[in-house]
Amino acid sequence: MAIRDLLPVSWGRRRLPIRRESSENPFLALQREMNRLFDTFFGEFSPATFGESMGGFYPRVEVRESNKEIKVIAELPGLDEKDIDITIQDDVLILRGEKREEKTEEGEYLYYMERSYGTFYREIPLPVEVDSNRAEAVFKKGVLTVRLPKKVESERGAKKIPVKVL
Repeated sequence: MAIRDLLPVSWGRRRLPIRRESSENPFLALQREMNRLFDTFFGEFSPATFGESMGGFYPRVEVRESNKEIKVIAELPGLDEKDIDITIQDDVLILRGEKREEKTEEGEYLYYMERSYGTFYREIPLPVEVDSNRAEAVFKKGVLTVRLPKKVESERGAKKIPVKVL
C-alpha cells in the first residue's frame, strides 16, 4: 500500500510508487513520517485548528490540481516574502518560515492577544510528479501561491526501451 493511499485527501485514481533514497537521514525520515501521521490522524484537527492554544503559527493550505499543474495556496498573513522558504524534495513541497512577534512600544502594555507567532514547517505531499525547474511562487496580500507544472509523460519515471536484434 502506498503512502498516498493513506492520505485523507482524494487524489483521484492514480497509483504512483513512493521513492525512497537509501542514503536518507533516518531522523529526517522519522520527522517526515511523524508529520504525515499527525496530518492523517488529526485531519481537520490540525495545529491550525488549535492555533492559539498550541501557541504557534500553522498556516492553512489548499492544494488544487488541473490538467497542467498543481497549485498550492497558503495563507501567510503578516509575513514578508523574505520570511518564507519554499523547497521541493521527493514529490513533497516544503514550506517553512517565521512570523515574528511585533514589539510593544514604550509605555504600551499588552492587554489581550489572539494572534499567533512563531516558526512553521509544512510538508505537502504532491499527488503527481512535478517539474521543479519551472515552479513559480507569488506572494500577494498575505497569500502565497505556488504553481508546479506537471511533468509530461516523457519526463516521468518509466521509459520503454526497444530491444535490438544483432
